[in-house]
Parts: sequence; C-alpha cells; structure tokens
Amino acid sequence: MVAATHSRHPIDWKQAVYGGLLIAVADALFAIAVWFEWTAKGVTQVFQSIAVGVLGKASYEGGTATALLGAGLHAAMAIAFVVICIALSSRFRLLVEKPVVAGLLYGVGLYVVMNFVVMPLSRVGASPSFKHLDTMAMSVVAHMVFGVVCTLFARRARRGG
Repeated sequence: MVAATHSRHPIDWKQAVYGGLLIAVADALFAIAVWFEWTAKGVTQVFQSIAVGVLGKASYEGGTATALLGAGLHAAMAIAFVVICIALSSRFRLLVEKPVVAGLLYGVGLYVVMNFVVMPLSRVGASPSFKHLDTMAMSVVAHMVFGVVCTLFARRARRGG
C-alpha cells in the first residue's frame, strides 16, 4: 500500500489505517465513558448510535448487525480523517512539520465538520454534545487529541512509515 507522490518519499498509506484505527478505538472508549455504560449493552449502543446516521432510530432495533455497521462506519470515518490529513499535508507542510500545534487545530476542524456538517446532514440531526457544555468541551478536547494523532500518522506516512 505504498504509493509514489510528488515528494522525495513514497506515502505509506498503511499509516492512515493504523492512525484511523487508533482514533476509532480511542473515540469509542471516550464515548462509552461519557455517554454509555461499561457493559456489553453500552458497547453495542455506542456503535448503534453511529449507525443512526444512516439508519435513523431503527438502528437501536438491529442488535449486533447495526452495531457492526456502526463500528465499520466509525473506523472508516476515522481512517478518512488521517487520509485527508495526509492529503492536506502535501499542500500545507505545517501539518507534518509542526504536528502538535497543527494537530490541535486540525482536531478543532474535525469537531466543527463532524458536528456542524456531517451530523446535521445525517439522520442523527443536531449533535447531542450541544445539550451540555461540559460534554461539548470534552468532545472538543478529544477531537484535538485525535487531530494530533492524525498529524503524527500523516508525518509517518510521508516519511514512508
């Protein structure tokens, strides 16, 4: 999965998968800690709540199948976060040259896009984090951390792993 680029080094696209999976797991753990229970039912519900974006409220009636759909969607979205960061880093070198600072800003951008574009356009509607300022603040901080993960893995990808 290494492809040539215009830079001196090929891009190691596996890094997008690794970084995305790390973000997906961390975000799922964050969601369970903040909004769900640390039980099998809570884990199922966190992923069903992601599938709500495409299935609507019926997602909660689909059992394991809709939870697996939600988990797949969640992983794909998180991998896309890193892929987009890698792509942007060829134009905006700051993303890989200053990964922590740029990552914090990238994470704020991720939060804004997810909560003001993706969720409202999906069957979820408005973000549930807007109901409580404390969970909204925690979500912004979590996305900032995810942004740093994106830039660090983008940097690894640009260096060929």
